[in-house]
Amino acid sequence: MFVIVAAPTGVIYQNQAGGFRCAQYQQEGYLVPVFGRDLDDDLKEIFVRELKGQGSRHMDWPADLLDRLRIAVAFHISVSMDGDDASPAPLALDESRLSEVDEAWVPVVTPDGPGILVWENCD
Repeated sequence: MFVIVAAPTGVIYQNQAGGFRCAQYQQEGYLVPVFGRDLDDDLKEIFVRELKGQGSRHMDWPADLLDRLRIAVAFHISVSMDGDDASPAPLALDESRLSEVDEAWVPVVTPDGPGILVWENCD
């Protein structure tokens, strides 16, 4: 798993997402690895098992599923572009961008601002 932190770096990252639709999304920024075993288990439960790999772009999220998504993305990561503070802080679902959420592509808020949580697409 990785977080693409949005920043004017001139580097654009792409990820295949959206379940079986195999959409290609991209974000300019810098890449932060998220370390740990089976970190995507809860996300796979939501997007692959619950939503059947159909993707979720522009979905109207039921309250219970949205709560599960909030919890599933709350990883602690260490990022600091300016070097001021690299202590671990949790990611948060960027609920202002819920229409962009898709399998393997979830907008988050990082300690350094907006980002995208990505992982291997189920397809």
